[in-house]
Amino acid sequence: MSDAAQPTAAEVRAAAEAVKTALDRHLAAIERRSGEDDPAVSEAFNQLAAAAEAYDELLYDRYDEVTPFEIPSAEEALPPYAGPEEPNAISVLIRRDYTVVEPQRLLAQAQRVEAAEYDDGVDADDAAGTVPGALGVLFGEFEPDEIASRHKEFGLEEGDSTLWVTAAEEPPEAGEWLESPFEHIDPQTVVCRFDVSAVFDDEEDSDGEDDEELETLDAEK
Repeated sequence: MSDAAQPTAAEVRAAAEAVKTALDRHLAAIERRSGEDDPAVSEAFNQLAAAAEAYDELLYDRYDEVTPFEIPSAEEALPPYAGPEEPNAISVLIRRDYTVVEPQRLLAQAQRVEAAEYDDGVDADDAAGTVPGALGVLFGEFEPDEIASRHKEFGLEEGDSTLWVTAAEEPPEAGEWLESPFEHIDPQTVVCRFDVSAVFDDEEDSDGEDDEELETLDAEK
């Protein structure tokens, strides 16, 4: 976003105040709720979700900062949990998609990393001279979470992302799944799932739904 298009500090502050107001309304609706499916609570929830999303976007555009908000959805696309009642091991599966929107920025960042590694005068192997090589350099140097938080610095644009937590009786044998890490996952062992997708923005435009989903599965039998 260009400087001219950035929100003002006053707009960010106003969005923060809107979140505070929505929080108060949400709590008040819960305190007055008439039953489990009280429409006033649902409406207050949706208003809070929208206010939090607006604040998060303005905060990022203005200050390049984010909030810890995760907006739960009432939908449950996964089957009921049927894994162990007291799991001894869990697996965390993460996928994040990016688009390379500024290849030159990506290459420049990777070349800086590579140059720092060879600051003793030894010639670099120029792995950062191509986009695949630059990606290898950057993802080898930085943790995936740091890439996610600094993706714009690396010339990347965020796409869809998902995180699944699965439960098991025992941890897998070391090295046994490395060749195909995302195969053979039983959806009924998924304890919780977090999704972020542009498709939710489209749904919100037409149906008023949230752009983030949190699916937490009931472990009771």
